[in-house]
This record gives sequence, C-alpha cells and structure tokens, in this order.
Amino acid sequence: MQLSLGPTQAQLDSCVTCGLCLPHCPTFRLTGDETASPRGRLTAMGAIAEGAVAADEVYARMLSFCLQCRACEAACPSLVPFGQMMEGARARLARERPTTTGRIRRLLVGKLLNLKWLLALVTSGVGLVQRLGIMRLLPRRMRLARGLRRQRVFPHSAVGVHDVAPAVPAGSVALLAGCVMDQWFPAVHDATRGVLSMAGYKVDSPETQRCCGALAAHEGAERDAARMAERNVTALQGYDYIVSDAAGCSAHLKDYGHWAEGGGSVAARTRDITEFVAELIDTGRLPEVDGDGGEVAIHDPCHLRHAQRIVDAPRKIVRAAGHTPVEIDPDGLCCGAAGLYMVYEPDTAEALGERKREQVEMAGPTTVVSANPGCEIQLRAHLGKGYRVLHPIELYWEALNR
Repeated sequence: MQLSLGPTQAQLDSCVTCGLCLPHCPTFRLTGDETASPRGRLTAMGAIAEGAVAADEVYARMLSFCLQCRACEAACPSLVPFGQMMEGARARLARERPTTTGRIRRLLVGKLLNLKWLLALVTSGVGLVQRLGIMRLLPRRMRLARGLRRQRVFPHSAVGVHDVAPAVPAGSVALLAGCVMDQWFPAVHDATRGVLSMAGYKVDSPETQRCCGALAAHEGAERDAARMAERNVTALQGYDYIVSDAAGCSAHLKDYGHWAEGGGSVAARTRDITEFVAELIDTGRLPEVDGDGGEVAIHDPCHLRHAQRIVDAPRKIVRAAGHTPVEIDPDGLCCGAAGLYMVYEPDTAEALGERKREQVEMAGPTTVVSANPGCEIQLRAHLGKGYRVLHPIELYWEALNR
C-alpha cells in the first residue's frame, strides 16, 4: 500500500485558521507561542509543501514539540485530521532531514519493540533494578524511572494464551497483546480476558500478531508502521471482534485503513475494551455490582477521549463496579506521557504531569483509573504513594470477584 508522505493539499486546505483549537492544545497553553499550536504547525506544514521555506531545525522542533494528543481534532469545526497530518509530516521530515536522534527513536519503536525476547530481557533488567532500589537514586526529573518504580514489571506475555471457549460462545475476540502492555500490564490483560469470558466470548491472543505500530507512526517510521499493520491484518483475521485494552493501540487499529490493504476490516472490528464492556453492560450481558465502593477519579487518555471520542464508557464501567466517578479535568488535557514524549521532552512532560497531579489531589479520591499504559506510568510518577492507579477494567473485574 502506497503511503503519502506529508499532509495532502486537501488536508492543508481544510484548516481555516480560526484558532478554536488553541485553548485545547497543551503546548500552546503552556507557552502561549503560536508555533507551539496546531494552527502554527499547520501553517508551517503548508509553507514546506509550497516550497516557501526549507525543512530546518526550527521546523523539526515544532513537530517534535507536539504531543499528538489530538485534542485539536475534537475541537475543530472543520474536522481537520491533524493526527494523520502530523504523522505524514514527521515521516517526510525523517526522509528529507534524517538525524541521529531521530534514527535511534525510529529504530526503537519501529524495530526493537517487535523483538519480544529483547523486551522481556529489558523487563527483567528493570525488575532487577526495582528490587535493588537503584531507581530511588535517579534524578527527580527522570519521572519515567519514578513511574516504573511504582509499576511492578516482570516478563510476561499474553500472546498464545487461549481461554476455554464457553459452551455457547457469544462470539470470538482477538485480544491485542501489544508491546509494553503485554510485558508490564499483565493484570489488565487478565482482567480483560476474565470479563469477556464471563460475557460469553472466546478470547484468543494470536501468536503471529505484532506491536500495533502506533509509536512507529507517531515517530515518522511509516514503513515500519505499515509492515506491522500488514502483519496484524493477517494475524487478526477470522475474529468477530478485535479488542485492545490500551487506548493508544485501539485508536491506531481503527486507523488501519490508512496503513494496510485490508486494514479497513480490522478497523471495523476493533473495539477499545472500555467501549466494548460498556456496551455489554448496557445490553445486560455483564452485571452491575451493587454497593458503594467509594469515589474514583477519572483520567481520560487523549487517544480515548479525543481520537476515539469515547468519554462515557469508562464512567459507566466505574459505576457498574459500584463506585462513584469523579471528574478531574473537563477539558481532558494531556497528562504529558504521550508515548516517548516523557523521555525526549521531560520538562514539558513534567509540567503537564504536575498539573494533572494537582487536579487529582483537588478532586479528592485516592483511586484513579486511566485506560492507557503511558498515562498510568505518568500518573504513578507524579502522585504520592497513597494513590492507586489502575485500568477501569481492573476495577470492574475486582468488583465482579468480590
């Protein structure tokens, strides 16, 4: 499948520079700088496309500084596909102005994340460092390390796990194992399989599947992202539904029509676990748990709220688990995790993470749910030890087992 590098002219023309996106952009909110806004970035993309200016270091910095949270998309009256345009612009920049740092980042997300043995080895190393207490000695600004200190990791894989099929299955589900999700969040996978099996679904994790390719797409590694999509289109054939319990992955799967031949079929069958379980609760296939389990703070991952427009589902699941959902941020501003962003833009990620911490503390509850792994790590890094951060499906599964 031929991918187009850089945004198309039709996409560029769809922006009318109205500025309604500005208050929804985290980097513009932090800096007040037009070049750190969606409108500023689109203007620069247009200038590059016209050949009015060259793709230089300033332009590269404008693209790199974007979190790709897609909050601007949700606010845009012209429905500008900013996320897809940003991926294309970064891919074009990677081709025309490659840098050593960029190559390393694309190697990591485009190649190494697909090496499960290597990820398992890294996971074992992180687990050892955790047990030795070395992470406590790292600088405060290395929030990723602090988040991992509170995120117990160990080698684990959902790939190849096949649950016992119900006597009369309601349908078949392919669970996307993912990369980091597969290794570091096994409890979320366990809860997902448990809840869907309870609802009568046969759940598999095909062995031939790979990383969804979202991180590769975000970093401009479009060939690697396309290869991952092509591999997964084949691996995920024959299932009634494809379910992901990571919001960033489900958002990318729903965009597979852009990445691979036959990807439209994957997109049509993909459900984020929160929307799928909320539908099952609505139809009575899954129960609501009685009782008052207390208040739970709701954190909306960007690729759930802005990219997929899924807002009510996590709240419905929290209520079905016997808890009261509490809002912390009506705007759904990014927490600053954004894949690798917390690594290569630590200062901005720190500022956004601290803002999110303040919002959680003001809300009151000490239990927080978030449906994306990077967000969970970021929240753990910024919240104190008295807070518990977990996926909504984990909260619901716990309630069902009480």
